[in-house]
Amino acid sequence: MKALRVMIVDDSATVRQILSGLLSDAPGIEVIGVAADPLFALEKMNKDWPDVVVLDVEMPRMDGITFLRKIMAERPTPVIICSSLTEKGTDTAMQALAAGAVSIVTKPRIGLKQFLVEAGREIVAAVRAAGMANIRRLVPMAAAPPRHGLDVIPSSPAPAMAETTDKVVAIGASTGGTQALEAVLIELPRVCSGIVIVQHMPEKFTAAFSARLDNICAIEVREARHGDRVRPGLALVAPGGRHMQLKRSGAQYHVDVIDGPPVNRHRPSVDVLFRSTARCAGSNAMGIILTGMGDDGARGLKEMRETSATTIAQDEASCVVYGMPKEAVKMGGVERSLSLASISREIARYGM
Repeated sequence: MKALRVMIVDDSATVRQILSGLLSDAPGIEVIGVAADPLFALEKMNKDWPDVVVLDVEMPRMDGITFLRKIMAERPTPVIICSSLTEKGTDTAMQALAAGAVSIVTKPRIGLKQFLVEAGREIVAAVRAAGMANIRRLVPMAAAPPRHGLDVIPSSPAPAMAETTDKVVAIGASTGGTQALEAVLIELPRVCSGIVIVQHMPEKFTAAFSARLDNICAIEVREARHGDRVRPGLALVAPGGRHMQLKRSGAQYHVDVIDGPPVNRHRPSVDVLFRSTARCAGSNAMGIILTGMGDDGARGLKEMRETSATTIAQDEASCVVYGMPKEAVKMGGVERSLSLASISREIARYGM
């Protein structure tokens, strides 16, 4: 099998050396070059184009976001952002994802060498996931206009809203999911069933990601807090680094945001959300599994289907990585596989 060819672009010689060693030691991965800034990288890449680029953000001569946009505009290639993004830098992370980055690996400003060694498995897994990505599906969406104020709904609750209070839509996604979720949620009307979301994403990024979606969608989107009620017109995104479970109190649903060990190597885990939804909502729920590598969520979606929930997978043609949906289909947890546009329509109709 042909090795996955990787270019590392980072102004830190230490990072270049450690990442190069980690990736070169991984079976099936070949580091074909390293560069201290994007201009040096471009000279090398034009002679030998890589399958995956691992890219820093803060570099001399050209920043990583500008270089990412250049790559995606001229020769789309899977890009992983590996940067010392602090909490204040999460806007930069959102810019990177919106511009087409496949994923983000956060490196600390202190203890960098130890972190890179300890996070070796995560970095290798991210590179392999990027190598599987259908990059044509990573359409940059940074220019999407704000949607607040559109699809005006009367201030008094419509009858449909009362009918959907006991319905819930649970969505799980990983690699490519930030773009997929944006494509789905931006098409929803302001009144729709309550939504709970697990997107595999590092801690501190989910708040900024939710805020971005809230700015461009008609529905309200925000990072979930422990005890939040799931209500029509609201999408709750599980915080990075914590699991989210659905709970029922009378006729209403709430979320528990909890600590706990990773499940399927992830925290938050889609399986944790889906399994709790199967227990608490059963036939009053819709489960949707979107693009992503691995099998997180496949078992939980099967449990949802066994409790008569509606279950949907993103189809292979529209996935960046057809991993999680494929496993869910293989396990028998999926009723239908649909495109992103069709998934938006199904959510809009659900519970109405």
